[in-house]
Amino acid sequence: MSLTSAKPLRTAIVGTGNIARQHAESLQRLTEETGGVELVAAADTDPDRLAGFTSEFSIAGYADTHALLAAEHVDLVHICTPPGAHTSVALAVLEAGGHVVLEKPATLTLAEFDRLAEAEGATGRYVATVSQHRFGSGVQRLRGLLESGAAGRPLLALCDTTWYRDQAYFDVEWRGRWDTEGGGPTMGHGIHQMDTVLSVLGPWTSVSAVARRQARVTDTEDVSLAHVAFENGAVASVVNSVVSPREESYLRFDFEYATVEVRHLYGYTDTDWTVTAAPGYEEQVKAAWTAGPADVRSEHLAQFRAIAAALHEGEAPPVTTTDARRTLQLVAGVYASAFGRTPIAPADLGPGSPHYALMQGDGPVW
Repeated sequence: MSLTSAKPLRTAIVGTGNIARQHAESLQRLTEETGGVELVAAADTDPDRLAGFTSEFSIAGYADTHALLAAEHVDLVHICTPPGAHTSVALAVLEAGGHVVLEKPATLTLAEFDRLAEAEGATGRYVATVSQHRFGSGVQRLRGLLESGAAGRPLLALCDTTWYRDQAYFDVEWRGRWDTEGGGPTMGHGIHQMDTVLSVLGPWTSVSAVARRQARVTDTEDVSLAHVAFENGAVASVVNSVVSPREESYLRFDFEYATVEVRHLYGYTDTDWTVTAAPGYEEQVKAAWTAGPADVRSEHLAQFRAIAAALHEGEAPPVTTTDARRTLQLVAGVYASAFGRTPIAPADLGPGSPHYALMQGDGPVW
């Protein structure tokens, strides 16, 4: 079905803070491109913030989610609240018959996420999690390179999210708290890069990690480091920091016959990527890399295009709950390993684990 010939998905946004503006602008661009979506309303408990947002985007405003759902028929709701409110809002939307797009982190815990997955199955509606870096042409080329076999087996990956957030950032009431954010940079910042690595290398099998509170006055960590092993035999080093004055998001994948790297901060373009072939493999690596798509930025718009297209076809949108859970489970594994001082496998993070219902489990003891 062509989006231009389909009835627009009536779309709303809950939570009108900074990230909501990116959602709204992307949705409006998608409307201009295809007409496949229509942003009709927003909700926020802060009346002044809501008024400014609804005026800017010429949409209806409501004081909370329930008021919005009672007044509007919506097909899709983008949830941009602080993470602690994600689950309750998403459940209300699903029960009202709408699909959900969740900002990261999707939920504060694995237990909450499984409640959403259960509700998704019971209602027949879909939950997608924002993972915009999966949709840029660079990562699509990288996956194509792997699938073609031209670069050989994946051997080693580096995944560094070294960002900077000062103390004032954590002094905001809901930040730096396990009960409202679910964790520090591992959960709220590096999760985007970790998700990208998982989208390329697939399921993980074990993690060994440390987490520290190096510089910020916060309940959570401000630095974590992890070693991650994957089913395909690859291993990865993962660093998450919010105490690094020179900020960078860096991914490196070493295959048998090529190294692929990207350096960016909050989103990449094709020019941010570097491909280095091993001697003798230059032509086959170049051919496989250039065969992929081009000129797609890793931004919300790219994922929203894919979500709208899937929903119009009656299909599950990317990124599915299975995909998103694997990433959230790795975050839980980092905390479980760091605070338990032991390697962790996915099977260790079931309902019997203290890290299933609380990311921090019984820790930390700083």
